[in-house]
Amino acid sequence: MSEGNGIRIDEVEHVAPPPKARVDEEGARKRDYLDGFLTTTPEELGAGEPGGDVYDGVIEALKEIFDPEIPVNIYDLGLIYGVDISGGHAVVTMTLTTPHCPVAESMPGEVELRVGAVPGVGSAEVNLVWDPPWDPQKMSDEAKLELGML
Repeated sequence: MSEGNGIRIDEVEHVAPPPKARVDEEGARKRDYLDGFLTTTPEELGAGEPGGDVYDGVIEALKEIFDPEIPVNIYDLGLIYGVDISGGHAVVTMTLTTPHCPVAESMPGEVELRVGAVPGVGSAEVNLVWDPPWDPQKMSDEAKLELGML
């Protein structure tokens, strides 16, 4: 033992090594835990879920509808706030660029007709909402590029 600057120092000649970690066989993970991971098939998507056939068909139909004042489709323009499909019934929640838009009366009807014509959709409904209001930040990058905003 020695003391320096008021600090006690204990000197030892040998310290036993710490015990090695042990893993119970019961909770041990197999070394081949990734075996077969890449060969498993993913779960099937429902047709009305994002990535499903009907949902993708509805999105494609929406991308075929163009705003008459702006040469961009309503989906990329950011006018579509949501698409819900359940049991063959599609509900599209959308807005327009302004409440006084010249197509305010005809656009929801066109959306309903086009979405209703998608295979797998039995009926379509359009909910026109004004909150949150549309703004140019809702546009996709493709739409911004088309309009020279990027």
